Amino acid sequence: MKLIPLFLVAVLQTWAIWPSIVHAADETAWHEATLPIAQQRDIVSTNTGKTYRIFLYKPAGTAPAEGYPVIYVLDANTMFAPLSMLVHGQAQRRDATGVTPAIVVGIGYTTKGLLDEVARAEDYTPPAPDISNTGDTRAPRQGGADKFLAFIENELKPQLQAELPINTAKQALYGHSYGGLFSLHVLFTKPEAFQTYIASSPSIWWNQQYILQERQKLVLPEQAGKRLLLMVGSLEQQTPINVANGEQRQAHVQRRRMVEAATELVADLEGLPSSALDTHFYIQPGENHGSAMLTGTARAVEFFVGQRSFSSRDAKASASKP
Repeated sequence: MKLIPLFLVAVLQTWAIWPSIVHAADETAWHEATLPIAQQRDIVSTNTGKTYRIFLYKPAGTAPAEGYPVIYVLDANTMFAPLSMLVHGQAQRRDATGVTPAIVVGIGYTTKGLLDEVARAEDYTPPAPDISNTGDTRAPRQGGADKFLAFIENELKPQLQAELPINTAKQALYGHSYGGLFSLHVLFTKPEAFQTYIASSPSIWWNQQYILQERQKLVLPEQAGKRLLLMVGSLEQQTPINVANGEQRQAHVQRRRMVEAATELVADLEGLPSSALDTHFYIQPGENHGSAMLTGTARAVEFFVGQRSFSSRDAKASASKP
């Protein structure tokens, strides 16, 4: 069994210490835990018709004159807690970590679970002309990414910018899997929406790699100053030997080509001037598609508010590690 990375141990220990329990008359009863550093609000979108649960972390103290950088994270029911705790904890030790304070906005759903599989499959996938053979046979609705982006741009951002000291020149979008696909879709079709894009294990395979058609339409001014971090787990094209239907599973991951497709896309994007799009690539050693969702969070924080760089050479070196 693969050991939990040290930073995740720290996150889990912090989670164990921080949750506040609202005690009822029966002190032996268990109650739902909360995260004291965070707030949440539900917003009904006129663009998608869905209700989104918005999670918010903002640093304490006086904001800088230009406002705080802000990172928007998708699948927030799962991703917001570790991301916000990392931003909070790392910024508390800024002299040692180099991580500056930032606002974290999580876009989630009103589900009681960790993921809303139906909603995210619709919201995070591009509006391709033909979605009859996307490779996802479970999702009843797909192709709603532009409506979801309209919610972020025209409904969510204006509300937050009216209430919070946000530096609109330093905004990042972070998503994993379908969320990573959405991050690429926004970069390729509306790059002005954010300055930094973080795509973790993006579902490039979706709809016969339709996202690559959108890539061909990308036009950036030479001094656009966009940054992209693309990550993928080194084990995403491998199947553990002890799983049921191993051969069928291996054929499935080989069809999706998660590592190869990410590597090829990065090689293509690196052909653009770095002043237009500064592309970074990191293959997470020893991580599969599920575990990369959490381990990539530390790299996302380092990249956005720690200004860490990742090169293709680093990616090849990390891929060779067990």
